[in-house]
Amino acid sequence: MRSSLLFKLLSFSLLVLLLSSLSVDLSSWRKAPLRYADLLPILPRQLSRPLLSSLHSAVDLLPTFVGAASSPNATLEWKGACFYENEAWMELHNKSGSRFGGGTLHIKTSKAHSWTCMDLYIFATPYRVTWDYYFVGREHTLEINEWEEEAELAYVKHRGLSIFLMQSGMIGTLQALWDVFPLFTNTRWGEASNLAFLKKRMGATFEERPKPWVSNFSVDNIHSGDFLAISKFVEDGVALRP
Repeated sequence: MRSSLLFKLLSFSLLVLLLSSLSVDLSSWRKAPLRYADLLPILPRQLSRPLLSSLHSAVDLLPTFVGAASSPNATLEWKGACFYENEAWMELHNKSGSRFGGGTLHIKTSKAHSWTCMDLYIFATPYRVTWDYYFVGREHTLEINEWEEEAELAYVKHRGLSIFLMQSGMIGTLQALWDVFPLFTNTRWGEASNLAFLKKRMGATFEERPKPWVSNFSVDNIHSGDFLAISKFVEDGVALRP
């Protein structure tokens, strides 16, 4: 069963590789056919998990602000995680015939570092958040049929549509989500994940106290300005009784 699934995933990856190569110019053949990090997730879990964990972490969930697109006359340029040359500009219109109109965000991607990578983006205003990913180097569009209200239209005219890049791409972001998920579960798995996260990111080591897990404090031991810190990792938690 596992070998059959692996074969299907490999076949799909090769098919995507072939189709994507047909849509790029001849200069793209100079790029690397693939990078091992792009295809790690299709390997057996025993092999891919340690390698992915060394490349990505929960911190990779944080997006990077690359700029804001506001008009065709102000082209935004930046270097992506996959595509090294990117341009974006905003076109305001009223194709929908709505009260405040809408807009089209144009994004041109080129110079990918491999045939199998992709860039993942988040687009936002104070009134909406959406996302998209790009696998092929060409001009892409993100259609916004109607602005929520006049204030959003005014915001885009003056501040632009904000663009955030997920530096780890699709696979790295999914891996980071998987790393973050157990941190918010009230399980022993969540406890172990929290302790490992604190040790790796903050250098903090927690040692289990010998039983009984009871501490008695008298009023004489508490002084003005004392701070009591409680770290709750599992559902059992800590009980405070007067």
